[in-house]
Amino acid sequence: MDVNHSIKEWLPARAKTLIIAGPCSVESEAQMLETAEGIAATGMASALRGGVWKPRTKPGSFEGIGVPALEWLKNAGDKVNLPVMTEVANALHVEEALKADIDMLWIGARTTVNPFYVQEIADALRGVDIPVWVKNPIHPEVGLWLGAMERLNSTGIQKIGAIHRGFYSYQSSPFRNEPKWELSFELRRLAPDIPIICDPSHIAGKQELIKEVCQSSLDLGMDGFIIETHCNPSKALSDARQQITPTHLQEIVNSLETRADLLDDERFIARLEELRNEIDKLDHRLLDVLRERVDIVESISDVKTRNQVKIFQMKRWFKILENREAYARELGLDTEIVHELFQLIHKYSIDIQIKAQQGQKDFTS
Repeated sequence: MDVNHSIKEWLPARAKTLIIAGPCSVESEAQMLETAEGIAATGMASALRGGVWKPRTKPGSFEGIGVPALEWLKNAGDKVNLPVMTEVANALHVEEALKADIDMLWIGARTTVNPFYVQEIADALRGVDIPVWVKNPIHPEVGLWLGAMERLNSTGIQKIGAIHRGFYSYQSSPFRNEPKWELSFELRRLAPDIPIICDPSHIAGKQELIKEVCQSSLDLGMDGFIIETHCNPSKALSDARQQITPTHLQEIVNSLETRADLLDDERFIARLEELRNEIDKLDHRLLDVLRERVDIVESISDVKTRNQVKIFQMKRWFKILENREAYARELGLDTEIVHELFQLIHKYSIDIQIKAQQGQKDFTS
């Protein structure tokens, strides 16, 4: 992509990392101004955020003020000398936001998931020089996330950033959305010039977990945060539990530890390389074992095919999960990670058997 990858040029950080802060929803002129003044007083924020149109899961919830709130957001930004950003979900939103002279836009998770919506927004922005941030889709698919940014870039948008806000999971979790940090690593690999900031508010879902998420994302090399901040979170009309006060924001940012990528220390480098070499050896052993497992799966497939037996054996699969998770507990391993690992291995085994029954011989393609 042809992007302006130096975020320091178009949105420089004012704190130890880039901070964008503001309420989930712009609820009133007074609320927005009070929140903006509180955020500006910290001296940490590079921009103000504020939701004007709110895509809610259930009808009847507060869905935003709409167009009038754009003026409140812009006026608050002008008052404290900070650029402002809001979410857009269609061409009409884009038109109204540009008319109100909003400085930056973001595309939400429920919009990123649909290429038709993203293309409509991209077409509406054709020829406009404005930064656009793209939140990850609700479900973990890097292709949709990257594809949304590529659609924007193809219409001339060069100041593009990604927002990692976590992913929906049906499993119980302390978080509102599972971080799945590995998805941001993959995005970084595919698009190294795109800055990625974390949305700890939507990952955490509650105030008490925001600091933990912020520290994790900082340790993992994120370029900053977009944090929902409200002058009076308990009275917020949307997502009250995950919003924090400007004072709390300042406390969290001040408490974060920044760590170096590497140290210029010969003993440190030598020890790190030694340990990494051990990891490399273990990874090769894992792959050797996986290759052996594939050989056995192919033999099992032959036996099933000759005897006209179904590929998927549910009782056997449940037994595998139960046994592997029990052994993982004995070894002190995270059973959820082991569960996910064996789901992936089992999928690979099923794919091998399907291809074998279809007469395909290239089992590793």
